[in-house]
Amino acid sequence: MGPGVAVAEVRNAVRACLSDLAAGDLVLVACSGGADSLALAAAAAFVAPRLGQRAGGVTVDHGLQPGSGERAASVAALLGKFGLDPVRTAAVTVATAAAAAGPEAAARMARYDALDAVAIQYGAAAVLLGHTLDDQAETVLLGLARGSGGRSLAGMPARRDPYRRPLLTVRRATTSAACAELGLEPWQDPHNHDFRFARARVRHQALPALEAALGPGVAEALARTASQLRADAECLDDLAFAESGRLRANGSDPAGLDVGWLRELPGAIRTRVLRDAAIMAGCPHGALTAGHIDRVDALVTGWRGQRGVDLPGGVRARRRDGKVWFTSSAPGASEGS
Repeated sequence: MGPGVAVAEVRNAVRACLSDLAAGDLVLVACSGGADSLALAAAAAFVAPRLGQRAGGVTVDHGLQPGSGERAASVAALLGKFGLDPVRTAAVTVATAAAAAGPEAAARMARYDALDAVAIQYGAAAVLLGHTLDDQAETVLLGLARGSGGRSLAGMPARRDPYRRPLLTVRRATTSAACAELGLEPWQDPHNHDFRFARARVRHQALPALEAALGPGVAEALARTASQLRADAECLDDLAFAESGRLRANGSDPAGLDVGWLRELPGAIRTRVLRDAAIMAGCPHGALTAGHIDRVDALVTGWRGQRGVDLPGGVRARRRDGKVWFTSSAPGASEGS
């Protein structure tokens, strides 16, 4: 007897995602024990060996809920039963400083740091994440509500080395159905129903309200919009990188960006150059918002002698001597002059 319809859909998505990897490559599945990542792990355990690849798993214990260590151990044991090898449990500490960006952002930063470390340790060719089409729709809607700009509306990329998201075209209902077909009992994260978190409100209130008002297909339309905007955003990112490369080729100090040069750039390119410079100076990637960059951009386009702009991570942007300087208060950092 063949797999159920939902299992087959998830397996096909994983197969398409892994088809470009070489035989013998190791693929790690990040699994929380929820329906999405559990269905993904089971599918990878089935698909990867048939492509000549190895599949392992990693579960991250954030230590934010009672019994999280025991749950992580049970998830790891289940991944082992799927036949995944190696299987790692990574315990992380969510830093207080990072939590200033919000508890969700802080946990995400700690989780990716742990996944990076495990991937490097085992030489993984890819790390699979269980985000679904519904997650993508929620991300776009959150970005729209926050006025976060085109980068956020482009949603999550299907690939950004080493991370891959095979299930961005798969609905959350399908992963739940796949677990049911396989006799798996997913863990229900209480945060997913905690309305203190914006994503929970979007999931259980905002999206259903939009579906009721506009008809079915809202989630698919939002995900489709993300895909279209991501192609545009990646093109602009490439153009901005080329501009920054010309600056470096001319021997200019990357900490000090010439205002005249910046002013001549199209706005969409200029703000990306400024964003990349801020990240190079030490701004945490996930904490830097469009609002921050707009204020830095005003040092170029709306200069009235204003003071500098304080950015996340102890970075400060200011204009002096016809340049925009990014300096860091981190130990050992020096100010451009």
